Amino acid sequence: MLQSGVFSENKASIDLHGSAGFRAAGIRKRVGLMSCGPMKGLWRDVVMVERRSQVVGLD
Repeated sequence: MLQSGVFSENKASIDLHGSAGFRAAGIRKRVGLMSCGPMKGLWRDVVMVERRSQVVGLD
């Protein structure tokens, strides 16, 4: 299984992952702490996406 985390407001990345066969597995609330830039100090939600293998793990 491949997994990735994407900031919830990043629709382009979520759509790109979807076109590569990933699906949303859930949302982790307030896990991404911004360390620099205009959002420094803010906690952000992360969408967990995953893609299961079509070959490995098919028992």
